[in-house]
Amino acid sequence: MTDTDTFESPVYYDDDANRDYIDDKTVAVLGYGSQGHAHAQNLADSGVDVIVGLREDSSSWGAAEDDGLRVATPVEAAAEADVVSMLVPDTVQPDVFEDVREELDAGDTLQFAHGFNIHYNQIQPPEDVDVTMIAPKSPGHLVRRNYENGEGTPGLLAVYQDATGDAKAEALAYAHAIGCTDAGVVETSFREETETDLFGEQAVLCGGISALVKAGYETLVDAGYSREMAYFECLNEMKLIVDLMYEGGIGAMWDSVSDTAEYGGLTRGDDVVDDAVRERMDEILEGVQDGTFAREWIAENQAGRPSYTQLRTAEKNHDIEAVGEDLRGLFAWDDGTESEEQEAEEASRVGMRE
Repeated sequence: MTDTDTFESPVYYDDDANRDYIDDKTVAVLGYGSQGHAHAQNLADSGVDVIVGLREDSSSWGAAEDDGLRVATPVEAAAEADVVSMLVPDTVQPDVFEDVREELDAGDTLQFAHGFNIHYNQIQPPEDVDVTMIAPKSPGHLVRRNYENGEGTPGLLAVYQDATGDAKAEALAYAHAIGCTDAGVVETSFREETETDLFGEQAVLCGGISALVKAGYETLVDAGYSREMAYFECLNEMKLIVDLMYEGGIGAMWDSVSDTAEYGGLTRGDDVVDDAVRERMDEILEGVQDGTFAREWIAENQAGRPSYTQLRTAEKNHDIEAVGEDLRGLFAWDDGTESEEQEAEEASRVGMRE
């Protein structure tokens, strides 16, 4: 375990995991989408007894069987398992949990990869089961690929309920079996994981970046510049910058760009993301913390997703999408066919929406 002044939270590695806590147990992986297929295959390759739980009409049933895994309904899988890993989408989890609740025996484990439904009380587990979370910080296809390549995928560990006294040890063993402890597993809580995840998605990773890209694009086009140049400058080059930050941090990005770009960014960036923007970020965080967003999203699903559908349609119809589709046809890597990695990524996205 690493617990130094550098980190605020403990970080666990392979040597911290005792596989005895998982090797003699049966794990039911409910769902076979982005995370589900990776967890199930990695567990199986690590020698863990795995059964995949899917509805009888699931399009993933055949795929899981083709991958050499046993498949059953969620109820049947949970009845056989000691650990039930809930890897269906957040919006589906409460209904699936109600189906399998009676199959959870005292001392079993209810495992998650995201804390939404526990933190916001959409799932209220029995008091005599362990409730844990192992959340790889990567799309499922990379969790699988890294495992196959003998590499690790960083992850998070949290214990919400420790009925047996072994919840943390078992979670670490699970993390080892899917390849996370090879890279490092950071200990957190269901609350911290959920709230930081939702805030990051809304304010930065998905909402903030896409809104910033579109605003920059529209600013250039409205000023009379070509749509193609606006696309290249505000969207295409975003990946290059993010890759630099991913590989070496923000400092490495500044070191890699030109002095002109660095000076312009350092002197103008705070004019875009100013105090007013930070105040709105605080409001977004508050909406996550007090449950406003969770209640809104739950109600949206219960109503059949009318706003969500309208917003998705408007996003897909934005001018930047049409320009991008044409321009990407010029790129050397776009030859009209998908690479194996692109196909895997698409499969992961499809699986997440099942």
